[in-house]
Amino acid sequence: MPELSKMKKPDVKVVLLGDMNVGKTSLLHRYMERKFRDTISTVGGAFFLKQWGPYNISIWDTAGREQFHGLGSMYCRGAAAVILTYDVTNWQSLAELEERFLSLTDTANHDCIYMVVGNKADLADSKALLSQDSDLASECEEKRTEPQVLSACPTPPASPTSFSGITLHKQVNLQDAVAFYGRILRYKGLEEKSSPPAEKMCFETSAKTGYNVDALFEALFDLVLPSILRKRNENQESPTVDLEECRGASNKRARSACC
Repeated sequence: MPELSKMKKPDVKVVLLGDMNVGKTSLLHRYMERKFRDTISTVGGAFFLKQWGPYNISIWDTAGREQFHGLGSMYCRGAAAVILTYDVTNWQSLAELEERFLSLTDTANHDCIYMVVGNKADLADSKALLSQDSDLASECEEKRTEPQVLSACPTPPASPTSFSGITLHKQVNLQDAVAFYGRILRYKGLEEKSSPPAEKMCFETSAKTGYNVDALFEALFDLVLPSILRKRNENQESPTVDLEECRGASNKRARSACC
């Protein structure tokens, strides 16, 4: 988290929501620090400030634990984008997004953008073993003892080999995330034709290898750019009032009236 003295006022706010242990904090560390870190569960919330071109974006990480659930709507207040995160190897983590977390976004901006992101893809999909970091890619290549064939089938391979050596089966396919995105639009009363298409809003990622992490955040920042420009335009049309200057003017008028 940046020091308060060095912080700049953010142009927009992005919030990550999702159950505990889906890897929200790890996703943020992978994107912001370019490395994977095993982290403990977030308590309450934390944020990073991202400099994106001339703009500043605050990215909020929220706690998935049920005892902190009520804080979610507070963190979503005024959000320009929400990343609803699940674990591709845990069907319940997707169900929790709809049952517990979607209603928390009611405090977000009316034009808020919603992304549905499945993390831990490296545990179930051989494509996600391809790291964006050369050192991890080399390490992964060295660990392979035989050629791997990528399956074109949307369901997980019969014997997936993960980066960590753990073998898990995929419980949530990308089509499930796309269907959930459609339900988000209906819940929000948004028209599909006027909303970003599902193929741009649903991602599978791996915080461990970096798979699709940059693509996720860069796509999101491009989508929130209109919100940033609109907000800046509104601020220019409604400049901040200097209270000290107003007080000085009032005192001068009062003295003139007395004379």
